[in-house]
Amino acid sequence: MSVDVLVVDDDELIRVGLRAIIDAQPDLRVVGEAADGAEVPPLVAKLRPRVVLMDVRMPSIDGIQATRRLLATSADPPKVLVVTTFANDEYVYEALRAGASGFLLKRARPAEVVEAIRVVAAGDSLLFPAAIRQLVGAYGGPGGDRLRSARLTDREAEVLRLMATGLSNTEIAAQLVVGVETVKTHVGNVLAKLAVRDRTQAVIAAYESGFVVPTG
Repeated sequence: MSVDVLVVDDDELIRVGLRAIIDAQPDLRVVGEAADGAEVPPLVAKLRPRVVLMDVRMPSIDGIQATRRLLATSADPPKVLVVTTFANDEYVYEALRAGASGFLLKRARPAEVVEAIRVVAAGDSLLFPAAIRQLVGAYGGPGGDRLRSARLTDREAEVLRLMATGLSNTEIAAQLVVGVETVKTHVGNVLAKLAVRDRTQAVIAAYESGFVVPTG
């Protein structure tokens, strides 16, 4: 089954380029395009994409607002992959905090675009963990006692720390010498206890709560 993608960018050349890259893959396809964030919720409801490539800066409704609206209005929202010119950008961090699962540079090579879409669609690893760590270090604020109130077990806490390093479920399983399904259960419990939708938001919560320190 192919991964359906919605491309959102106010620059038509960017949209055309992304469509060409995505549609060249046998397992990916673009199901629609939008030039502004305001168009995203109704298009998602109509087209049901699994991934939205979302420009972070648009003239009317930017990627941050569009991501928030999408998550607030969709019962089963797609993964959002922010597309940006600069990685170390507060807009990118705010988009991640709003619910985006990762980000992609506009200068990324075609192979990187394709891999990023596959990673966020699969949802079992963190996209660009080092860059996310740097963003939290630069722009993150204190998150209070969110981790304390979540009451993670020792093993769940250990899994969260490994998630923050960017390890996939398979890699975590190998490090802990347990089955992949066991890791998936722990990850699911962590997300539920933190009341977040995916690994990126869980890791941001871990950083902002001081549970994991963003170094490097």
